[in-house]
Amino acid sequence: MTPGTPEPRRPGSYRVALVCLGNICRSPMAHVVLAAKLADAGLDDRVEVTSAGTGGWHVGNPMDRRAAATLAAAGYDPTHHRAQQWAGTDDLDAQDLVLAMDAQNLADLGGRRDRVRLFRDFDPLEPGGDVPDPYYGGDSGFEEVLAMVERTTAALVAALEERAT
Repeated sequence: MTPGTPEPRRPGSYRVALVCLGNICRSPMAHVVLAAKLADAGLDDRVEVTSAGTGGWHVGNPMDRRAAATLAAAGYDPTHHRAQQWAGTDDLDAQDLVLAMDAQNLADLGGRRDRVRLFRDFDPLEPGGDVPDPYYGGDSGFEEVLAMVERTTAALVAALEERAT
């Protein structure tokens, strides 16, 4: 069963942040896919998506070339992403839902709370798992991440439709 989403902080809009370690692989892939799927569902005017990394090593850089190539091959546009760092409490207070890519990212965000969860809590096949970091592996790791992101995003968009209408 897909979990619900918390109430929006402001009626008529919903803000989702996706968080990984460096904001160059997993969270930007999820950001691009979620934004595209929200647009397809006609929700892009009511649901805002951002992504960030808990570390600041890559701030200002585009996403990893392998992540971008995987997204482009699947028909997504990865060209607008620039890495940013999570700003802590200020970012948390501005979001309706914060989704960490793995358990360590979740811990870095202060742990699970009503508005802070794992991205894959919405995964219909394996809820609550980590999105593995493909950075040190080959191209197949990015393809695996994209498959997880696409199926999880489908369930997430369905949950967001209930909040954004």
